[in-house]
Amino acid sequence: MNKNILFSILSLFLLSALPVFSQTYKTTADTVALNAEYIKVNQSITDLNAKLDKAKATQSKDEKKANEANSDAQSTASASSDKAQNAIGGSVKQAKKAKREARRSVRDAKNSRHAQSNVDDSNKAVAKLSADLEKQQQRLKELDEMRATIMNTQK
Repeated sequence: MNKNILFSILSLFLLSALPVFSQTYKTTADTVALNAEYIKVNQSITDLNAKLDKAKATQSKDEKKANEANSDAQSTASASSDKAQNAIGGSVKQAKKAKREARRSVRDAKNSRHAQSNVDDSNKAVAKLSADLEKQQQRLKELDEMRATIMNTQK
């Protein structure tokens, strides 16, 4: 029974002291290194914000292009189908026009697929930059907590 109480008290003490021991920067002598990392993380956050803004702008442009390419592909597919209907039982000239329209339709479908691929790539880039930014912001919070802990131990 006494061992369980002693173990509980000891584990409670260790758990309460865990954040202090897990800190990278613990003393006032470490503040120089902490400040250097703090500046580095701040610059990284600024860079990531700029990259994220640029990626979001690219993402919106890619989405607009993909929508346009998709509508073009649909309209040329419809036109190709109409030309093919007219070519049935028609002249050789109508058949050649239908063939040309079919090729145009295929090209537009490929362009639409390519544009959608660009949208997927830009979505992945935005997601990755957002995750990186979140990690850096979390690290900045940790550094703030370490700085506060060092200041509290000085008092």
